[in-house]
Amino acid sequence: MRAWIKTERMRLFAAAFVVCLAAAPAGAACFADYKAKKDAPLRLHYGVMELPDAVCGNTRAASQVMAQRLSRGGWQLLNVLGFFDARGAASRRQTAGEYYLRF
Repeated sequence: MRAWIKTERMRLFAAAFVVCLAAAPAGAACFADYKAKKDAPLRLHYGVMELPDAVCGNTRAASQVMAQRLSRGGWQLLNVLGFFDARGAASRRQTAGEYYLRF
């Protein structure tokens, strides 16, 4: 009888675990806002960039990814301002203008 109870508990636990996994958001997006510049003539911009989950929340790692993307367009990363989800990105869309998810 006890073995049956243990087996049923394990099945119940496994089912609850699967339900929890299914309820979690699939790949919640990670975004960061930043400031960048170009020299000769000096130009500055504020932008929003989507980042890989692996660097989300890690300013040093995110800075490397962001600097590399910006450099392709001739821009230099000045600083990472913060990290947020898709809702936060949408609220910054107007402020970022043409630099919203450009890089």
